[in-house]
Amino acid sequence: MDPHFDTRMMARALQLARRGKYWAAPNPHVGCVLTRDDHVIGEGFTQPAGGNHAEIEALRAAEDATGATAYVTLEPCSHQGRTGPCADALIEAGVSRVVVAMRDPNPLVGGQGLEKLRAAGVQVECGLLESEAREVIPGFIARMSRGRGRVRAKLAMSLDGRTAMASGESQWITGPAARQDVQRLRAMSCAIVTGVGTVLADDCALTVRRDELGASEDAADLMVRSAQGLPRFIGYPTDSRQPLRVVLDSNFQTPPTAKILDNTAPTLLCHDVSAETPAAITATAVDRLPLARDENGIDLVALMEHLAARQCNEILVESGPRLAGALLQAGLLDELIIYMAPTLMGDRARPLLQLPLDSMSQKVSLEVADVRRVGQDWRFTVIPA
Repeated sequence: MDPHFDTRMMARALQLARRGKYWAAPNPHVGCVLTRDDHVIGEGFTQPAGGNHAEIEALRAAEDATGATAYVTLEPCSHQGRTGPCADALIEAGVSRVVVAMRDPNPLVGGQGLEKLRAAGVQVECGLLESEAREVIPGFIARMSRGRGRVRAKLAMSLDGRTAMASGESQWITGPAARQDVQRLRAMSCAIVTGVGTVLADDCALTVRRDELGASEDAADLMVRSAQGLPRFIGYPTDSRQPLRVVLDSNFQTPPTAKILDNTAPTLLCHDVSAETPAAITATAVDRLPLARDENGIDLVALMEHLAARQCNEILVESGPRLAGALLQAGLLDELIIYMAPTLMGDRARPLLQLPLDSMSQKVSLEVADVRRVGQDWRFTVIPA
C-alpha cells in the first residue's frame, strides 16, 4: 500500500472543500473522498444551505460504500439540522474507517461525531492535515471560537497610498483583473459592510456580478477527472447567493433610490438608536438595526456580534478610510487586502486609512501574509500584528 495514500486522499478532500466556499455558508465548506482498495469510489463537497453535506454527496456518488474509508476535512456532524447527521449516514452505509482532518470547532458539538462513529465500531483517526484544513474555513472557526466571523477589509490604493481624489472621485484606481478578484472576495463573503459615505459617493450596489467571476477549474484536474470517469465540479456556481449588504448610516442619509436598497440582495441598515426612521426607508424591504453610539461612532463590536448571530462567517469591509481605520483601531480586522495600482494620485488625495497617529511609537505593525500580481496591479494581504 502507498504509505502516502491517506495524505493524498485528504489533500484531495481539501481541494474539494474549497469548491464549496462560494455557496456553503452558513455551513462550513467540507470535502469528502471515499475509497476502497486504494481506489476512489466517491467524492463530494458541501452543497448550498439546506442541501447535502459533503459526506452525503460522496456516499451517493459511491452507491455502495461497504467497507470503505472516508476522508473528511471536518468532523462529521452528529446532530439533526436542516439535514440528517452525517455520522449516522456513514455508519448506515457500512463505512469501516473514517479519517478526519479536524474536530468541529463548535463547542456544543465538537467531538460528538467522532465518538458516535467509534461507538458504532468504525475506526476513527483525526488530525491528518489539520493545519491545512483550518486554513479552508477560517471564518467558521472564528465564529465558533470567539463569537464573531473573520473580518477582512478590501482597499485599493495608488503607489503613493491614496484611495480617492480630494473630491471623492475613486473609480477606477485598479484594473479589470483586480476588480474581478474583488468579485471573488464578495462571492465567498456572508456580509459586505460599508459606510454611508461610500454609498453617497459611489452609489455602490455591492453585489456579486456573476459574469465577472471568471473560470476557476484547473485544466489538469479536469483531465484527471475525465480519465477517472468522475463528475465535473464547477468552482463558481451560476446560482451563487448574494451576500448581506450592511450599511452604517447613523442618521438615515442613504437615499431611498440608492442601488444598495434595491431588491437584488438583502440589505441591513444600521443606525443610531435615537434616529427616527424616514417614511421612505420604512417603505423599503431593508432590515434595520439600531445600535448605540460612542465618541467614535456606531458600536462596531455590537455590529459584529449581530452578524455572528446571523451566522456570518466571512465579513468583507468595502469602505472609505474612516470606517476601515476605526475597525483597525478597535481590533476588529483580521486581514487587510490591499490592491496597489502603479499610479500616483498626489498629496491632496485621500489616504488609505484614517488613523490619528502622532508619533512613530504609535505606528501599526502588520505581517505580510501574501503578495501577488493581479493583472497590472499588486495585491497585498496583511495581518495586524
